[in-house]
Order: sequence, then C-alpha cells, then structure tokens
Amino acid sequence: MSIDRGDMNDGFPADASRLLARGAADDVRARRRLAAATADLHLTEADRLDDRYRSALHHMIAGLCALVESDLRQFAARLLVSRGLPEPALALSEAPPVVYPVLRDTGLLGDAGFMRAMLGRTGLALLAERLPVAAATTERPSLLVRLVEHRDGVVAAAASALMAADARRRDAIDGAAPRNDIAAEQQHQLVWWAAAALHQAFAGASDDSGAFDRALTEAAERALAVHDEGERAEAAAMRLVAMLAPQPSERGELLGEALADRRPGLFVALLAQAIGLGFDSVRDVLIDPESDRLWIMLRAAALDREAIARLGLALCEAAPGRDVEAFADQLDAIMAVTPAAAEAALAPLYRHAELRVALDVIGARS
Repeated sequence: MSIDRGDMNDGFPADASRLLARGAADDVRARRRLAAATADLHLTEADRLDDRYRSALHHMIAGLCALVESDLRQFAARLLVSRGLPEPALALSEAPPVVYPVLRDTGLLGDAGFMRAMLGRTGLALLAERLPVAAATTERPSLLVRLVEHRDGVVAAAASALMAADARRRDAIDGAAPRNDIAAEQQHQLVWWAAAALHQAFAGASDDSGAFDRALTEAAERALAVHDEGERAEAAAMRLVAMLAPQPSERGELLGEALADRRPGLFVALLAQAIGLGFDSVRDVLIDPESDRLWIMLRAAALDREAIARLGLALCEAAPGRDVEAFADQLDAIMAVTPAAAEAALAPLYRHAELRVALDVIGARS
C-alpha cells in the first residue's frame, strides 16, 4: 500500500482504537524484551538479540567495566605504595582484568536499571550505523554543523558540546574511551560493583585487609566525585534542544534532519521535548522495532501525515525489525489518532519511573 496523501482516509476510528490498544500493551512486551536482553548477556547460545546487537552490547559493557577497573586499580595502587604496602599494589598493577568476568558471572550486570541503560545506549549506536547517510552540500550543511554556526552563541555552544560528546561516544565504539560517559546512577552501580570484584580478587594479597579496603574505597569515592554525567551525549542533546526551543511548526523538519544527520540521540531529544517526556522513555520506544508507541508519540507531537510518513520510512529502513509495508498499511490509522488522544495513550510514560516499577510489581503479584 502506498503512503501518498491520496490514500489518506480519516474515517478509521476502529483502526485507530486498535493502534492505541497495541500501544498500551507495549509495557508488558517491553518488560519481556528487557528480561530477554538480560538473559542473553549471560546465555551465549540464546537467540534473543541479533549477532551484531549481542556483540555490540558485550563489547560496550566490557569497555565500561575496563575503564572503571583501570581507574580504581591505578589510584588504589598509588595509595597503597604511599602507605607502605607495595605487595598488594603490585598485584593490582600487574594482574589481568577481573571485573567484567566477575560481574557477568555473578549476575550483577543483570540489574534491570543497568541493563535498560546499556540496551538503550547500544540500540542508539546501532541505529546511527544503519541510518542512510545524507549528502551535505555547501549550500545546505548538516543540521548540527549549521547549529554550531548559529547566530545565538548559547545555541552554538550547546551544538558544539553535542558534537564533541557524539565524537567521544563514536570513538569509544571500536576503541578505548577516555572516560565513562554514563548516567550517574549507572556509574555509581558500576564503581561499587567493580570495587567489590577487586576486593574479592586482591584483598588476600595484603596482610592488612583494612588498609586495602580503605585504599579501594577512596579510589571508588574519587571515581564518583570526578564523574560528570552532564558530559554525556544524551545530556548534551537535551541541553541543545532546550536552548534551541523549536516551534511546533519546525518539529517535523528538525526530526527529519536529525535522522538524515545520523544522530538518533538528537532525534530522541527533539521528540522528548515536543511531548514532554524524558530522554530514556523516548529512546526505549525508538529502539524497540515492534513498538506502536513510536507512531503515537509522533502524533502526540502533532506532526502531519507527510512528516510522519517521511520519518517512518527512514526508521523502517534503519531498523531491521520494522516492516515498511506494515507501517504504510497503518498510516491511515495513525493519522486518525488525534494529538490529544495520543498524549492520553502515553499517560503511563509520564509517571515517575519508580512509580511505574512499583505499579508493575504490584500488578504482577496481584
């Protein structure tokens, strides 16, 4: 079925109702998908993620663990040497890495909040890889380049910060990142999990276990103190959109350009600002190739048929799990959903994250 304007029929309330019902059912399936991804991290034979996704997820988590481990070991070793304990310092400095295998094998990495963040980060990276490259011209440079040259210095500075954060994130995909750029909550988890793994592996090398623990604790506290989650690409994208403050009439074009620029994080930030949701909530819907909530979000942003068709085609091409023909077939139903009805259908996502978790637990046990 084509998605030309001539195919539009706004008289499909039944189809619209089914679309909203499918969107409301996304919570249950999203939890199953999260559980499957968590299990897949530990069960190498599982077939719940494609090979590229699985490999990228493992590589990314292992890299983050390696960064935290290296930081803790180097600083703790210096402290131990300064305190007259060279033997455990030497063990910390020379032994091979231990943190990632310990965290993987003990199941700590299966924490739902941690895995949600890692799955989201990996999903955006893979989406960026799969989006088609739009050829920039001297007459029309890419969106972020134009924003870096914006006449408003605040917008230009925010765009430059996002460009730098994106570059760091992309450099870290195939090599070692200079530092962790994860959210404070995940940094807190990872640092203390790593400290526990190092204690288990090396505390026995010291005759003074108390001194070893104090050095390790000081190294962990230092890693937390210097961590700045404001440098994350996600935070930079949200700041840029807040400074840009796009008008409703600009949303469709900006969202399309963000995808053409292969910057799905900026797409998420633009859509999140348009509908008043958090970055993570929109990101989780975007990377879920079966989620009908993405189309509901686009209607909640009051995008017209042409904009939704253009964005839907681009995302279907980039996400292997999205069916372009199925999207075309339901475009009439999507357009039959009013922005007000779409916003109402997204109501669960506006709840505080902890409230949503508690409601899920109560619902599952009642």
